[in-house]
Amino acid sequence: MNHETAVSNAKQIADRILAPAARQNDKEAQFSSEAVAALGQAGLLGVMLPAEVGGAALGPRTLAAVIATLAEADASAAMVYLMHMSATAMIAAARPGATVAQTLKDISAGKHLTTLAFSEAGSRSHFWAPVSRANRSADNVRLTAKKSWVTSAGHAQSYIVSALAPGGKSPTDSTLYLVDSSTPGLSVAGPWDGLGLRANASAPMTLDDCEIAPGFQLTDDGAGFKAMLEVVLPLFNLGTSAVALGLCRSAVAGTASHLNSARFEHLGQTLGESLPTLRAQLATMQIDTDGLAARVDDLVDHLERPRDTTTLRVLESKAAAGDVAIAVTSTAMRVCGGAAFSKHLAIERLFRDAHAGAVMAPTGDVLREFIGKAVLGIPLF
Repeated sequence: MNHETAVSNAKQIADRILAPAARQNDKEAQFSSEAVAALGQAGLLGVMLPAEVGGAALGPRTLAAVIATLAEADASAAMVYLMHMSATAMIAAARPGATVAQTLKDISAGKHLTTLAFSEAGSRSHFWAPVSRANRSADNVRLTAKKSWVTSAGHAQSYIVSALAPGGKSPTDSTLYLVDSSTPGLSVAGPWDGLGLRANASAPMTLDDCEIAPGFQLTDDGAGFKAMLEVVLPLFNLGTSAVALGLCRSAVAGTASHLNSARFEHLGQTLGESLPTLRAQLATMQIDTDGLAARVDDLVDHLERPRDTTTLRVLESKAAAGDVAIAVTSTAMRVCGGAAFSKHLAIERLFRDAHAGAVMAPTGDVLREFIGKAVLGIPLF
């Protein structure tokens, strides 16, 4: 598989499976197992994994393009895919001796969906600082934790779980573990009924004295913080920016379609023909969307060729993308007026999804704190 084939496969899934079901899945908060199966069959679940485990060995450029394509049809499905890809990268980066080879092969074969389980109510948007702690029990560890937002909860085959290391002394002394969905003590702790991204099953989960064998410890004790920042965060921020880009592209297309089809019958003109103010607002939406596309491309370039400014670009990307998605979809709501507010168009769903993405950890406020420190030369932690 090459980049073009991967994006083409994503487009077919978006058109054939995601778009027709997006409205109903959003209404019912229905997770799309059909979409996950299609992504697996198309080879997209392992698109960044190395060839030796059956992956396509493609990079961040393909990841961003695939996610944006999926998000144009259904941002919830795109987020499910992004969380899977972020977790997959962490499994692939596991410490020597971790028994993850079969999991990686199953992912590449399209048989295994994974996801992240980092956030906890006690540390909220500071996802890198779990308050739960692992306890050593002979050769194994035992995990007890309450995770607050777990995309694909109850649907994934595995979860990357963070916890303070046994004996860890600071909030960043964490360790990451691969927890199989069949592990005794692991359960979904409540329903998911969000304002936006309603079809991604971001429910809370509980780990009640879950026993984890040494082979499923992905990082050394205390090394989870470093892995979250260096392995997970760059891809996650790129992916959330790509989701925002897909939402913006969909909002522009939906608004343009409405302006070309809705008419003032008494004037014999479409809204777009009759009102230059609406054309101007559509133009602003397009400008902002193209600017976000350029920012996503810039981050891809930085991830492909790391340099001194790469960390800053990683931090900036999600913060900026969230603002742009909210601005573009908010303008779309105003331009499309009653047709949008009465839910006759998909614009209203895009608007809600954009707001949900912006408050997903790390939030824009947290990212701006980091960016400000970086500009001033102050250590981030």
